[in-house]
Amino acid sequence: MDFKILDKLLAGERPYRLKQVNKAIFKDLLTNWDDTTNLPLELRSMLSRQFPLSIDGRIIDSRESDSVKAIIRIDGDMLIETVLMQHKTGRNTVCVSSQIGCALDCLFCQTGKLGYRRDLDPSEIIMQVLFFQRYLKSRGSSISNIVFMGMGEPFLNYDNVLEAVRSINNHEKFEIGARHISISTAGLPEKIKLFADEKIQVNLAVSLNAPNDELRSRIMPLNQKHKIPELMESVKYYIKRTNRKVMFEYVLIDGLNDSDEIAKELVDLLKGILCLVNLIPYNGEPPLKSPPKIRTGAFKNILQENGLNVTQRSRFGSDIKSACGQLVFGEERSEG
Repeated sequence: MDFKILDKLLAGERPYRLKQVNKAIFKDLLTNWDDTTNLPLELRSMLSRQFPLSIDGRIIDSRESDSVKAIIRIDGDMLIETVLMQHKTGRNTVCVSSQIGCALDCLFCQTGKLGYRRDLDPSEIIMQVLFFQRYLKSRGSSISNIVFMGMGEPFLNYDNVLEAVRSINNHEKFEIGARHISISTAGLPEKIKLFADEKIQVNLAVSLNAPNDELRSRIMPLNQKHKIPELMESVKYYIKRTNRKVMFEYVLIDGLNDSDEIAKELVDLLKGILCLVNLIPYNGEPPLKSPPKIRTGAFKNILQENGLNVTQRSRFGSDIKSACGQLVFGEERSEG
């Protein structure tokens, strides 16, 4: 699907045809143009040839949680992953990818080991949302939240991600509220400031993972270029411009960034900032490992006792490699 060509395909049609087509795709979630009986037969035939509604994807269900991973084929031999997290509250969150692979090579993330392959265009991002909206419709439900926390760094594909966000939010398309959409970045200060000026109420999450430059540079090579003071200055600019809370994501790695001393440093860094800290026990492969529960609890308590708002992310789909930092597809390979 290339949504940009729809305007061209419908250029000679009555103006209301585009609304009918958008309704068929995004509201009715049809998978065959033959079912759009309000469209002329000739138009249906043309759309079937030039804008097929099929998505080449397959589902992998988790046995450990209400998590579902979709592997979607694009460009013949390229694969992208997207994840549906079904919460006990009834909320359905889709974690979408913005790139194939990633250039940032963070220590805790398997996607970075692929390296950067290419950006996803807006249609390829939207297609991930459409795939799971159809999946949930068949189960009498729908998407409630979107998070850009899948493969890739969203702010390195800034224009395409923002175009996709506007389509996801559009009342003629998915109509998912801006406050139910979150974009996570490893911390690109100039893009955070640009995002602050967009006048869009989409949530911002920043992957922090350490309170000092020496440790953060070991975990996130990006920090060698953009140090914590520069990052925090851009975050403060964002808060001042938007008056919106920032989520700081913090992947806890046993023996590396989970000590009481590090927790106290984190308190000093974030105290007085309008924020929420989201603790994420490490999900990836050895030799790194997740801290024991008692250590995670102690780290969390120090933050809370010093006035920080803290949540701890539930594990979703580690058994199908769909948890945070585990998305590794990007080219054809066997599931095994």
